[in-house]
Amino acid sequence: MRLRPYIPSRDFDVIKNWMTDCREHALWCANRFGFPIERENFDAVLSEHAHQFGDCPFVATDDSGKPVGFFCYTINTVTNEGMLKFVMVDPAERGKGYGKEMLKLAVKYAFDMTKADAVQLMVFDGNAAARKCYERVGFAERNVTENAFTFGDEKWDRINMVLR
Repeated sequence: MRLRPYIPSRDFDVIKNWMTDCREHALWCANRFGFPIERENFDAVLSEHAHQFGDCPFVATDDSGKPVGFFCYTINTVTNEGMLKFVMVDPAERGKGYGKEMLKLAVKYAFDMTKADAVQLMVFDGNAAARKCYERVGFAERNVTENAFTFGDEKWDRINMVLR
């Protein structure tokens, strides 16, 4: 597996097909992107997050170069803590260890290249599979915001996880 910068002209048409269920989409991005994902909105949100937070989008590829994962990364230079956002794996490739491998590479990048002291991410309690993957990489729960997001008649807690 390799990490490389997200290339909109090459990657968007692949990534947009990974979110086909509105609940799964909400678990992934808290509806920060429209559903279904459309190019103009996706690019606008990524651009806004790059400008506001310094987010850099990345794609994880398998050994053949096929995109299998996506995430954004930024570092808060005041706290020296990295942040992973919008972590997603191609649903056709889930269960093959790609998520864990992608996160390990992302964390390595955060510590080695950006010299972060810690890396954090957020996950909703309704996303048990993602949380389990994060725990396998070494992330641990730091705090919980109860009822942080509502989807239909569901209320989800937002869990902040950190790896030091």
